[in-house]
Amino acid sequence: MSVATERRAAASAWLRTGSFLKRALLVELSIYANIGRFILRRPAIPRGAAGFGYHKPVLTVLVIFIVLSAVEIPIVDLIVHRWPAVRIGFLILGIWGVTWMFGLLCAYLMRPHTVGPEGIRVRQGLEVDVPLAWDDIASVARLKRVDEPKSPRIVETDGGRTLAFRMQDETIIEIELERPTVVRLPGLPPKGGEQEISAVRIWVDDPKAFMDEVRRYL
Repeated sequence: MSVATERRAAASAWLRTGSFLKRALLVELSIYANIGRFILRRPAIPRGAAGFGYHKPVLTVLVIFIVLSAVEIPIVDLIVHRWPAVRIGFLILGIWGVTWMFGLLCAYLMRPHTVGPEGIRVRQGLEVDVPLAWDDIASVARLKRVDEPKSPRIVETDGGRTLAFRMQDETIIEIELERPTVVRLPGLPPKGGEQEISAVRIWVDDPKAFMDEVRRYL
């Protein structure tokens, strides 16, 4: 391997490490921001727009994880109470874990998909936020699709590249774009960063209400 190749590899490694650390910090901050929104009852919905949840398929699982994590804290504390240093470490880790899971739940509740005068904002969890202007949208249809588990987020089709935000491997709304459009996803290429797509598929808990709102603008 030449010196130039080694330098490029090292620079790439540092770039990815820096991107990972930055992303981790932003996710951590998003956890507390969404908890704050939940306490203040201020979902991230632009003025004049309507919000549509997508959390029902995972709500029960998230609640169970939060409850089990909370119950685990006193149990572990009882087991390791003889060793103060270990006890404090596990206590901090346990509280952080419960907070993180609760923040994730708040993100699903406080960051819904939105439909408004400016277009559709597609969201999922803590990071995903893809704005689609009405000028870029050709059609919106109610179409249920069930994909194979662990299918890639971006699917190559005859009509172009489709970006799918699934809930338990399902989507129920398909948004066709007027032309190939570049959107930004969390992370670095090939899975993240700027991606050119021709369609977006999402899950919405109330597809009828979502389509009724879309018809006001499209």
